[in-house]
Order: sequence, then structure tokens, then C-alpha cells
Amino acid sequence: MMQNNNLPIAIIGAGPVGLAAAAHLLTHNLPFIVFEAGSSVGQNMLSWSHVRVFSPWKYNIDRAAKELLQQTDWIAPDENELPTGQELVEQYFRPLANLPQIKSHIHLNSKVLSIGRKGLDKMKTSGREDKPFSIKVEKNGTTNYYEAKAVIDATGTWNQPNPIGSGGVFAEGEQELNEHIFYGIPNVKKDHLEQYKNKNIVVVGGGHSAINALLDLADIQKDYPQTQLNWVLRKDTMKKVYGGKQEDALEARGALGVRIEQLVNSGKLNVYTPFHILKLTKKENGIQIIGDLNGEIETINQIDEIISNTGSRPNLEMIREVRTDLDASLESVFDLAELIDPNIHSCGTVRPHGEKELRHPEKDFYIVGSKSYGRAPTFLMTTGYEQVRSVISYLAGDKEAAERVELNLPETGVCSTDFATNEKEGTTGNCCSAESALEGIESTSSNCGTSGCN
Repeated sequence: MMQNNNLPIAIIGAGPVGLAAAAHLLTHNLPFIVFEAGSSVGQNMLSWSHVRVFSPWKYNIDRAAKELLQQTDWIAPDENELPTGQELVEQYFRPLANLPQIKSHIHLNSKVLSIGRKGLDKMKTSGREDKPFSIKVEKNGTTNYYEAKAVIDATGTWNQPNPIGSGGVFAEGEQELNEHIFYGIPNVKKDHLEQYKNKNIVVVGGGHSAINALLDLADIQKDYPQTQLNWVLRKDTMKKVYGGKQEDALEARGALGVRIEQLVNSGKLNVYTPFHILKLTKKENGIQIIGDLNGEIETINQIDEIISNTGSRPNLEMIREVRTDLDASLESVFDLAELIDPNIHSCGTVRPHGEKELRHPEKDFYIVGSKSYGRAPTFLMTTGYEQVRSVISYLAGDKEAAERVELNLPETGVCSTDFATNEKEGTTGNCCSAESALEGIESTSSNCGTSGCN
């Protein structure tokens, strides 16, 4: 069915969904090549290696990948344990990537700059589907071009954090003061202790990443009582932040809601909500944050450090010359938008989907994983595994398997429309990944925009 059959299928990104795609392509005996910008597979997860995820191992391993690993001396982790980001990489991703039949096809330190049809810009139609994809890749300062018969973009959104400014744009002074802003999940108890102890800190964001950062900072506050904590978020009610608590089917996630409510009620945390940051200014005694609080201008003074957990967004520049069909609001694959819109859905209300919903006008080009959800924070890693199973079945010519749904999601207390908001805040929301945003990992401290619902 496909043109250029001697060429490989290119996978962009060696996170959980990209590696799962490699496993499925191997199972179907289809040639492939993987490009990873980082120095390791699962590179984005290593930036939050200390974080323990919500979901046990049994939900975190792709079936095709597991079957390949079971043919070796790989020791499967306890399926009921909750792994950290480091454990996911060391106990799953690296063993999978090191399989000889996969390792030789992975290119690390290889950043994809652009994807398009060979010799054609996106305006040219004649003969388009007969042309191979041309992928421009930079490695160690050298640029190379690769050809592929199909492309699977699994780059996620983790390395594209949203700004802390109101309206999805940088606040005035934000970029100039970025040395005082940590975008992501700092290890505040260990690697970043000196940066945060006895400091006046603002955490921005309304999702589980922000909650986990605040809880870790509260632990530091016990040993270093001069540590001051401030929480800036855009929720109109704290009920949406606390989530399902004891009723959450994922116990670790529910516990976060209970603990953060206790911290808020303790008086050891200043909460500003709904607060929209407009301007940052460096003063002699620290950073001044100016914003809108309930329609009034409010100033937060003498801030030393800021932790940003406001979600993330897809990198669309690399696919500018590909004919994509994206939702104008979510920047997700268009046909997914009505299924995943966080104004309507959370992860438990998103039905499984596959190749048909993921198609673009550009034949044999697919965006999968948390990037397929765009800015929506409702992505589950296991959903990404089902996406690539379906897409690769289709590319292999098995349309029946591509159309079949092979995914059953557990019900969770937080994943219901009761907690959906009526505004697109650009924050992490009620369900956090892995991309998301943590490349679709269901994490106790993930930045939702990377994707994943917890």
C-alpha cells in the first residue's frame, strides 16, 4: 500500500511512546529509524528522575515491548509497584532500547529540525504521495538528511513549557529573569536544596506538579523555617485542585489532594487565586510579581525564586512543511479535539482511539503520544501505546487490527466531568502526565502539558 517501500519508517522521539512504536514495527518486520535529541532514551524523564508516578508498572509497559523483553533475561519489575522516572528509564526503556534489533536503529543526540516531502514544500500537490519524507537532523554540529516512507512524531511536549504570563504569553520581564525561574520539577530536597532553602518562593500552576513541589517545599520549611511559600494559580475554586482525594482510584494521586488541602489550611502557604501574572520586576530586595487577582491589581513582593508548572505545548515548527490538520484551540490532532477537550473531558472520559482519528492530510504522517493531544492535559501513556499499535497495524496493511480497540482504562475518581473547567487556562489542570507532557506518564508530580493524565 505504501510507496518507497525500501525506506524505513522514521520515529521522532525515544520516549515511552516512540520506543513502543519501535517495538510494534519490529513485531511487524517493518524497517525503522529512531531520532532522539537527548543523550539517552527517555531523556525527558531523567529531568524528573526523582518523581514517583501514580500508576503501577502494569500500566506503564507496552505489550509488544514486554513480549520482546521477555525473550531475554530481563527481570520484569513488580507490576504493582510505583516506579520513579529513573526506574522507568533504567528498568524498562534502556533494556528495550538495548535490544540488538532496536539499538542499531536508534540515533541519540540527533535533533530533528524539519520534516517534509523531498523536494516539495507543503503547497505542491502533484506527485506528493510518491515522494519520500525528508528529515533534516542535526547531530554534534553536523546536519544530515534522511529519507523515510512514513513518519511517526512522538516528540511529546515536555521541552516546550508554557510561560507563567497570563493569556499563554510571556509576562513582561519573564524572559529577562529566567535565571530565577525553574520550568519543570526541581528536586528541591536534594539537588536543588541550596537554591530553595530559607528562600521566598512562588510556585505557579494548578496541577499535580505544582502540588508535589509545594509539598516538598513544605518539608524543607520544617528544617529551614525561614522558607516562605506562595502558590499562584488560576482556578476559580480550590475544589478543582484537590480532586478526588480519598475517592480517587489511584491512591497515590488521591493522597496528594488530601495533603495539599491540609497544607493550605495550615496557614503555612499563601494562596493567590485566581491570579493572572502580568509583570515581573527585579528589585533590590527580590522579584516583584504584579498580576490580576479577582479583577484587582495585586503585587507579590520580595520573591527569590519561582517554580513554573503551567503545562506545555507542542513544537509545531519542525512540521511546518507537513500538511497537518490541527485544532485551532488545543493544537491537537483535529479529530481528537472533541474527544479530549479539557473543558469537557478528563482522562477517564476520553474514549480510546487509533489510526483513523490520528490521520492528517499528509499521507503516512502521524503525531502520536502527548503531542497528539496538543495543549490538552488529559493524556495517558497507555493511550499512546494503543495509538501506535493501531497506526502501525495500519501501516503494515492490517486494517482490521487498526480499527480494533484494545484498550481498557481504569475508572478514577478525579477523571470525571465534575472537575472539568470552563476556561482554557494553559495550566496543568486536574490530570497530569508526561509528556506530557512527561511524555504521557501518569505522575505524582508531572507537568501535565507533557503530557498525561494521572
